[in-house]
Amino acid sequence: MSMGVKGTTDRKFQPGDVITGRSLDTVTGERVNLPDADERLTHLQFRRFAGCPICNLHLRSIAVRHEEIRAAGIREVAVFHAGAPALLPHVADLPFAVVGDPGKRLYREFGVESAPRALLDPRVWPILVSAVAHGLWAVLRRRGHLPAARPSGGRLGLPADFLITGDGRIAACKYGKHAGDQWSVDDLLGLAAEEHRTTS
Repeated sequence: MSMGVKGTTDRKFQPGDVITGRSLDTVTGERVNLPDADERLTHLQFRRFAGCPICNLHLRSIAVRHEEIRAAGIREVAVFHAGAPALLPHVADLPFAVVGDPGKRLYREFGVESAPRALLDPRVWPILVSAVAHGLWAVLRRRGHLPAARPSGGRLGLPADFLITGDGRIAACKYGKHAGDQWSVDDLLGLAAEEHRTTS
């Protein structure tokens, strides 16, 4: 099934669905094509608000292993429901594309939700404590920035991950049950390896 820019908001993607091609503007003024013109896999990840401690901690884990991810034939694209001015202080040093979507158009198209369980699910609490501690330490060392008191799009966003092939097919996807429920780097590499095996 194919969904375009005006995709429905009442269904979620499933593996095997095909997305409509488009070009996205990054917060640094570049453009990225989705799907990838070079036929690489794309890990399209939907994050929460600018400066979200959980998102920052997760993205740093990806940045540390970015060369390994690239070597596996995967391109990273992270989406936030915030505009470039709010995002840049938090993501300018990341080695991959970051896209701002303050109107949540992409979120709606991909069926990515917001819900109180993002922070109320007990499974997220230890992750949140660790993320806030890391974030405060970075701020104290002047290597991080505090999030806005009232972030664009609110604080109840849920994460989502999509692994998209060069022809626009969704090879795998995950809709997070809480704010810290996303693929790890090892999860991503395993899914990419499985996709390469099934298509080689």
